[in-house]
Amino acid sequence: MTDAIIQYFSNLEQRPLERLAILVSGLLFFWIIEGSIPLLPLHYKKNKWRHAAVNFGFTLIHLIIHTFLALIIIRISDWCKTNEFGLVYWLNAGIWTTVLIAFLTLDFFGGWLVHMTEHKVPVLWRFHVVHHADNNVDVTTGLRHHPVESILRGLFFFMGIIVSGAPMFAVMIFQTILIVATAFTHANIRLPKQLDAALSWVLVSPNMHKVHHHWKQPYTDSNYGAVLSIWDRLLGTFMKLDTGQIRYGLDRYYPNEKDEQFGELLTKPFGHMDKTPVA
Repeated sequence: MTDAIIQYFSNLEQRPLERLAILVSGLLFFWIIEGSIPLLPLHYKKNKWRHAAVNFGFTLIHLIIHTFLALIIIRISDWCKTNEFGLVYWLNAGIWTTVLIAFLTLDFFGGWLVHMTEHKVPVLWRFHVVHHADNNVDVTTGLRHHPVESILRGLFFFMGIIVSGAPMFAVMIFQTILIVATAFTHANIRLPKQLDAALSWVLVSPNMHKVHHHWKQPYTDSNYGAVLSIWDRLLGTFMKLDTGQIRYGLDRYYPNEKDEQFGELLTKPFGHMDKTPVA
C-alpha cells in the first residue's frame, strides 16, 4: 500500500489533467454542500455564476503560473535529493516521517509565513487585497489570488522545499491536501459549532478562516494558516469571532462595490490605492 501511494504521488505533477480533476472535484463537492447548508447569506452582485466566473479567471491564471513554477519545484526537490540537503536527509527520516516533516515545513512556509508576510509588508498587501476584496466568500474564493501573489507564494514554497528537502511524492501529497483544504475552509458551509471548534485545534476550520475574512482589523490580521491551525495557536495569531458578527470585504483600500470587476482587480495593485473611510 505504501509503495502504491508513493508511486502515485511521485509523478502526479506530470499529470496536470489529473490534478485539475482533483481541483474541480473538490470545488464541485463543496459547491453542492454550501448550497445545502450555507453558513451566511451571501449577496452576489448579479448571481453566484457571475461571481464564480471572476474567481475562476484568477484560478486559471494561477494554474498557468503554477505550471511554470512546477518545473522549478521539481528541480529544487531533485537537487535536495542529489545533495542530501534538508531536514529529511539530515534526520535520516523514513517514508512517513519524511511526509510529516515535509507537510509541516511546507504548510509553515507556503501557508502561514507567506500569508502573514503579505499582511505585514505594504507592497505585498496591495496584491493580497484582491483575495480579501471578495464580499461573498465561498468555495470559489480559495484560489482568487492576484498573479503576483501566486508567484510570491511559489517563492515561499521553494523555501519550504529547500529547508525540508521534500521529495516530490511528499510535495504532491501536501499540495493535493492543500487543494481540498482550501476549498473546505473557504466554502460557505455551516458545520456544528462543536465540530468546527474541535477541528480548529489541529486544522483550519471553515469558521476559523472566515474570521480572517472579516472586514475589520485585527480580525483580518489573524488565522493565517492554510491547512494546520497549530501555527496560529503557537505564534499568537489565532482569533475567534462569532459567525453572526462576520462581515466580508475590506474596511479600507478597495471599494466593496467593485469586488467583481476583474480588470480593475488585476491592475489596481499597480496604481495608487487610497484608503477608503471605515463605514
